[in-house]
Amino acid sequence: MAYPAMSGYGTAAGDDPLQTAVWRLRSRACWADAAALLEPVTAPAALQRASLLVERCLYTEQGWAEAEDALRTAEALARSDEERGAAACERGQLAYAATLLGVRDRADEARAALGRAAALIAPSAPGRALLDFRRGLLAENLAHSPQAARAAYRRAHAGATAQGDALLLSFTWRHLAGLALREGELAEARHGFTESLRIREELGYLVGTAPALASLADAETEPDASRLRAEAARLFRLLGGVPTWLAPRLAPPAATA
Repeated sequence: MAYPAMSGYGTAAGDDPLQTAVWRLRSRACWADAAALLEPVTAPAALQRASLLVERCLYTEQGWAEAEDALRTAEALARSDEERGAAACERGQLAYAATLLGVRDRADEARAALGRAAALIAPSAPGRALLDFRRGLLAENLAHSPQAARAAYRRAHAGATAQGDALLLSFTWRHLAGLALREGELAEARHGFTESLRIREELGYLVGTAPALASLADAETEPDASRLRAEAARLFRLLGGVPTWLAPRLAPPAATA
């Protein structure tokens, strides 16, 4: 089963026209429109639809009920361990997003769901790299354990490299760079952020380009930092203020008296 939740499915010439259309909508922050193209009559289609709506929640802080409904459908249709594991991985991500964005504390649910996914998805399965990445997110942002996060991100990075999953690589590069920046490793951070931005621009992942620009700006000196933030702000406005959590980082500095 193609694992759709993070991969750049639909980004290559010769891909299925439906997947190409889904990717174009997803990359431009049109998750509901992309999900509407998918009939949730098979487990893979239901999982992909759920993953799109879960991603919308994380980027827009809206659509929680629709994501829950799509997830329940995916869980009901899942038959194999890999499909059940993929559904559990999406449930963990939805619970993580709700916790991170302050909607509701679902940290325990997130941990339990990702633990269940780890028991179901084989180490060599396509979905394992994404699962490792999401376990890294939990470790970094909910457990506040950068060491555990780095180990998980590195496993995800290796898995994404082996699978040729460029989009997931753009996430692992960015988050590993973020940890490096926190430790004052500027050259390493700048390299990771640059790679993440390069991949997203090559894939046309527009909704992820503003965060990548803003992250690189944090590792750069002036005037490059201001130029990168201005470009991020332009893209952010172009997409209607998505992702919502980026707004505080793009706000102009307060005027001093």
